[in-house]
Amino acid sequence: MNIKKYKQEAKFLAFVILAAALIFYFQRFLHIDTELIQRSLQRFPLFCSGFLYIALYVIITFFVFFSKDIFWLIGALLFGAPLSAAFICIAESINAAILFYLSRNLGRAYVEKSLTKKYERLDKELGGVSFFWLFILRTTPLVPYRFMDLASGLTSIRFKKYLAAVILGSPLKIFWIQYILAGVGKNALADPQQIAEYFLKNKGLMLFSFVYVLMVVMVIFKISANRKRDRL
Repeated sequence: MNIKKYKQEAKFLAFVILAAALIFYFQRFLHIDTELIQRSLQRFPLFCSGFLYIALYVIITFFVFFSKDIFWLIGALLFGAPLSAAFICIAESINAAILFYLSRNLGRAYVEKSLTKKYERLDKELGGVSFFWLFILRTTPLVPYRFMDLASGLTSIRFKKYLAAVILGSPLKIFWIQYILAGVGKNALADPQQIAEYFLKNKGLMLFSFVYVLMVVMVIFKISANRKRDRL
């Protein structure tokens, strides 16, 4: 048996199995005590608590993808909107770099080798996507961050271009969410009705959100138009 022939397949398969196993294990058995984390961080000075928050965010959300919402709420309650948004932007940039490189090193070679002619053009187009569209996708709540990080690593997108889009494009979305979470309080995730009431009381936020959602719709239509054009 030619071991080199199956090296990339083995790496990719190991990557998929390991990711699935870790996600399953931590999703099933890891319980995140939000009050304990918040009380623990409050014991430290701001610099130390901020550093610990970023470290916990990177480690826990890396293994439990859907724990991100919990950490966003903890950050909003503990640090307020501007500071928590800054900490989350740092943590998300770190996570993006880690996931991108994992995906690139363990999966890209296999995907590149396995592409048929039908998808070679799509791969080339994705790799050549402009910084503007990466920035827009990162700015709008259109695609989950984790999916973007992993998917970008599987394409031929340059890491520096993607990381620049992450650093420059993430703050708007993150600050928007943190501002809402900080204003609504600890029941933001448990009672969505309170979010609706908060919007009604803040006309400026509602106007900004309308423009923000409009931008998302424009992105969707632009992507849809590009797909239809490519099929012609």
